[in-house]
Amino acid sequence: MPINYVRRLTGRQRAAQSNRHLGVALAFVAGAANAGGFLAVKQYTSHMTGIVSAAADNLALGAIEAAADCAGALLSFLAGAACTALLVNFARRRQLHSEFALPLMLEALLLLAFGVMGARLQAIDVLVLPAAVMLLCFMMGLQNAVITKLSRAEIRTTHVTGIVTDLGIEAGKALYWNRDPQAVPRVAADWGRVAVLSSLVGAFFVGGVAGALSFSRFGFAATLPLAAILVGMAIVPIIDDLRDRARARAGA
Repeated sequence: MPINYVRRLTGRQRAAQSNRHLGVALAFVAGAANAGGFLAVKQYTSHMTGIVSAAADNLALGAIEAAADCAGALLSFLAGAACTALLVNFARRRQLHSEFALPLMLEALLLLAFGVMGARLQAIDVLVLPAAVMLLCFMMGLQNAVITKLSRAEIRTTHVTGIVTDLGIEAGKALYWNRDPQAVPRVAADWGRVAVLSSLVGAFFVGGVAGALSFSRFGFAATLPLAAILVGMAIVPIIDDLRDRARARAGA
């Protein structure tokens, strides 16, 4: 990827187009990690609706340990989102270029850690499996908070329920019959928004297919290209910060 493009993609200076491009890329990563992670830990980890429902079901059925595992997954997602807020605000106070790149770099490192855990997961160790679920949930919370903050909550990447809801709303607007041509405001679909939402759903789906296929063929090594994508998107602003610091030290 061209350096200036990457700098705009994850740097401090934001533009609507950069947000959309980053959202599509992260939706692909989330779909792949979610699908590949399911093959590893037998649980989807990118959205909390099913996990909260599973916690309620398990608690009602008296499966306390399973309910506790779900609670751990939920808290891990929350902790990931909180970690992003900490990193972003830390970088923002110091006027760093990498305020949004730092959480993505951390996600890349955690993806590699998940891949390393693969050998242990083969035996489905009673401690390692819940830890892997919590790690994946932490990464998804981390990532979703990044795109939420930089897009001001306009874009989500780790789950598609809200995206499909918004698509349904736009479909309803498109189907609405404006009987009175003089009526203001006129009900009309925002086709630009439809294109963005559709691309997010499509990227998540394609990522899911790619993640499932690559994981079933290559195992935990499938985390490597996902981590490489994240590193490629995050590295330029981080290098910019390191270069600025080196210049400041040289001038001191």
